[in-house]
Amino acid sequence: MRFRIFLAFALALTVAFLVLPVLAIFVNTSPERLISSLGEPQSRDALLLSLRTSAIAMAIIVAVGTPAAYLLAVRKFRGQALLTTLVELPLVLPPAVAGIGLLAALGPHGILGGALADAHIQLVLQTAGVVVALTFVASPFYLRQAQTAFQAVDPTYLEAARSLGARESAVFLRVAIPTARPGLVAGLALAWGRALGEFGATLMVAGSFQGITQTAPLAIYDQFASDFPAALALSAVLVIVSAVLLLTIKLGSGPPVVSGG
Repeated sequence: MRFRIFLAFALALTVAFLVLPVLAIFVNTSPERLISSLGEPQSRDALLLSLRTSAIAMAIIVAVGTPAAYLLAVRKFRGQALLTTLVELPLVLPPAVAGIGLLAALGPHGILGGALADAHIQLVLQTAGVVVALTFVASPFYLRQAQTAFQAVDPTYLEAARSLGARESAVFLRVAIPTARPGLVAGLALAWGRALGEFGATLMVAGSFQGITQTAPLAIYDQFASDFPAALALSAVLVIVSAVLLLTIKLGSGPPVVSGG
């Protein structure tokens, strides 16, 4: 009985600690201020830029990360543990370190700076740089969850498809992905949430220029010193948008399905 009380207390304390700051944003923001913030150019531009760049980043992460996670999950090869660790490393990097790393790799004087310049590709202080930063910081959240989801797929499903003559690509597209879909969607939700809240790496790589590189978190920081109510209102809008996106993704995932044929 005492242990159950302890568990309930721990849960209540955890929920209170995590929910109270979010509720405080709405308690200190009037509905009128919340609505009016959407009409302010800086807030509107920042929110739209966040949605656009994060959506592009998610498309890149899913397109490239899904087959990569599948390979890490279903194949055993030398150096696999090291590769998995390297993929997870950005999870624990401080945002400033992530930004410095991206500049050292992709900046004008970085490792690939010359090749990018020859290809007329500019990332630093550009919207494309925002997409790169979001992709870098958010992709490990999707990759790790996707790898776990593919590892949970019953191997007999995959073997049965192969025994029926299905090519490896068909096994991947018609069996592995539908079966692992709930886990993939959960990873997408985590990655998208991380991308919407990204701040440090984006600031260091792309700066904070309204309509070009200033995402919603950067606009909130910019408004924090000069107009705290506006920062609160934009924060509330970002919380609502993030919640709607994540709930839509999760509710639309459905149960795992194994395609026939």
